[in-house]
Order: sequence, then structure tokens, then C-alpha cells
Amino acid sequence: MPIQPTFRRRLRSLERNIRGAKMVANAFRSADHPLLAHIIPVRRCNLACKYCNEFDDFSKPVPTEVMFRRVDKLAELRTSVITISGGEPLLHPDLDDIIRRIRSHGMIAGMITNGYLLVADRIQRLNRAGLEWLQISIDNVTPDDVSKKSLKVLDKKLQLLAEHADFFVNINSVVGGGVKNPQDALTIGRRAMDLGFGSTIGIIHDGDGQLQPLNPEERSVYHEMKSLEKRSFTRVNSFQDNIAQGRPNQWRCRAGARYLYICEDGLVHYCSQQRGYPGVPLESYSRADIRREYLTEKSCAPHCTVSCVHQVSIFDSWRAPQQPVPATVASPEGDLVQLK
Repeated sequence: MPIQPTFRRRLRSLERNIRGAKMVANAFRSADHPLLAHIIPVRRCNLACKYCNEFDDFSKPVPTEVMFRRVDKLAELRTSVITISGGEPLLHPDLDDIIRRIRSHGMIAGMITNGYLLVADRIQRLNRAGLEWLQISIDNVTPDDVSKKSLKVLDKKLQLLAEHADFFVNINSVVGGGVKNPQDALTIGRRAMDLGFGSTIGIIHDGDGQLQPLNPEERSVYHEMKSLEKRSFTRVNSFQDNIAQGRPNQWRCRAGARYLYICEDGLVHYCSQQRGYPGVPLESYSRADIRREYLTEKSCAPHCTVSCVHQVSIFDSWRAPQQPVPATVASPEGDLVQLK
């Protein structure tokens, strides 16, 4: 590992951890603001992984001024962290300006990418823009017909990140549906740690973001990876452990309140796997929406595998019980009214 990038990365990590500690304190103090928002600047992706339902091959980038307004609105709602996702966010021509806009409000800026478009100059531009963390999911050691996000293809990109990135890098490997060789996760995880990166393991969900129980070999790999996760990026072990065993989780999902997923059309959704709910435009999203969704029980929660929602919801596991969405019927006038 080159000494200078490693030192800069540690300095920035210390600064980010201090800011993060303040945000954690604010999270416990008040429950009426989002902790994490995912924003989509472009739905198009340069890959076509068969298990993924979050991309297309034709969408144009969201206009930069529109993205600025969305970032500003999230700042108005006192959002702590914004993650830029996609599609493939590096396809947006003004991505660096969007990152700068996030940082100008004091929010933490992160990104999820497939890594294919990273070169030395692009990484240095992300440094200058102020990106604070980046995650790449690598699905296998050698590309196959399910996923091209392989270690064989991406290893040179990882070496470039080790040489040039000032931001934190996490490599996420996966087990579960569609992964032909579960042992690949261990190879990927060990390589990530050799390069000084964080390393995590995830369980691939189905098209609805739901539970995919692991077979005995997959569970063995999963637990071995967990024992290696000393440099883990984020972990909520009890959730993932239950998923690995095929058991439901009993928890209070705060999606729509503590976590917001904003699609390319500017609508707020529970998450990438539950698009359409609540489906409210971000520009009109208010404290009333946050408080309503905070208290709304989500029927998909017991078998959910969306770990970022687990992570932010854990802050409020001890307070504010949730209630099912009230049933509605049409009145004679055609209006929807709640059933008592």
C-alpha cells in the first residue's frame, strides 16, 4: 500500500468518524429526520447482471439542476448521509458536481458502483469532489452468465483504488441465489483486506428483496467471512444471521422516514425493492410524511434482505411501536376513507 494515500485516507476517516458520531447522537435525540437517502442520478447501467432489477440500458441522466434541487431538499429534511447509486452513477456526466453539492450541505457523500469505469484520473476527481466512501459488490472470481462483476475483471480497478483513493473503500462479496461458487466470496474478501479495504458479505435477495435461505456450503462460507470482517464497513449481524438460516426478523422498519430511496423520477420509495410505496414526490415530502411512514408497519419487513434499511432502523428499535396501514374503502362520493 502506498504510504501517502493510506495516510490521507486515515485522516479523512478520522474526520468522517467524528462527523458520524455527531450524526449518531442526533439520531438518538430526534426521529423526525432521515439518516440515509439513496439517490439515483441515472438508471442506465453498462452491465446487465441477471439478478438485478435496478437498471436499464437506455435512460438518460437526470439533469444536473434537478439533482441539485433533490440534494437541497434532502438537506432541508436534515438528512445525514446520501448514497449515490443507480444504474451506474459514474455514467452521469456531472457526478462530481453532485457530490460537491452534497458535501456543501455538510452531509456525508457515498457511492455504490460496479467499478468498471474507474481509472486513476477518475478516482482523483472523486477525491477532489469530496467523496467519502465507495462500495463495489463483486459477485464471483471469474465472470459467468449471471454477473460480469468478477474479481478477475475488477482486480486492476481495486489496485488503482488502493493507490489513489483518499476515501474509504468497501468490497462486498455475496452468497445466495445465482452465485455458482460460494467459495468465491472468501477469495474476494481476502483480496479486499490485503489491499487495505473494508470487506463485507451480503446475501443476494430475489426480485422483491426477500429472503433467500442459504444451503449448508453457503452458510459455512458466510460464517467464515463474518469471522474475517474485522475491518467491516457496516454490519447488523442478527439480521443477516437470521437470513442465512432462513428465519424471519422481527423489527420495526423505518423506511420512508429514516431511510429514503429517491428514484430517477424524484419519487420517494421505501427501498429499491419496494418501489411505488409511498411514491410521493421528494419536492413535496414533509415532516408529516416522515412521521407517518415512521409509524407505518411494512408487511415485507420479516423477510427483508435490504441491509441499509436494517442499519438505519436499528437506531429506533426501542421506541415508537408501528401500526398496520389503515384499510380504506371508497365513500359514496368516491373519496377514500379509513376504516376504524
